[in-house]
Amino acid sequence: MQFSAEPLSEQHETADFDSGQPELDRWLLEHALTAEAKRVGRTFVWADGERIVAYYTIVAHAIFREDLPRSVVRGNPIQIPSVLLAKLALDRSFQGQGLGSVLLVDALARIVAATRTVAARYVVVDAFSSAAADFYAHHGFVRLPDSTRLLRKLTDIAASLR
Repeated sequence: MQFSAEPLSEQHETADFDSGQPELDRWLLEHALTAEAKRVGRTFVWADGERIVAYYTIVAHAIFREDLPRSVVRGNPIQIPSVLLAKLALDRSFQGQGLGSVLLVDALARIVAATRTVAARYVVVDAFSSAAADFYAHHGFVRLPDSTRLLRKLTDIAASLR
């Protein structure tokens, strides 16, 4: 099955989405459309008809140089423009088929395309579990010391997508 991401709209059915992570499900149901309306988060969905089977949310972000290891901050400004991959979730009925990686690549490709116009140095994720951190690490993200935060340079992402 192949999906194409589209912007979340009121026509999408959010109530039946079940990723197995109540926090991610609740956010989609209760907050995603509000974030979209206020332009504080852009959510893109994979839909089977009107039913959402996966989604991700991306947000403009800045990292403070003081929050990063010395090996990373050399040559960076005090505030480093970044993109936060704030949410990424796949419905349980589609898990275990490698689609999580496909969803991540979809999100990263959209971010790379956006950063051709708006500058950003990193993509940042905040892993909500060790399994999520392992997933992102498998895809080249580096965990910050003593943190659930991981990041990856946009130039590295763009090169890997070519």
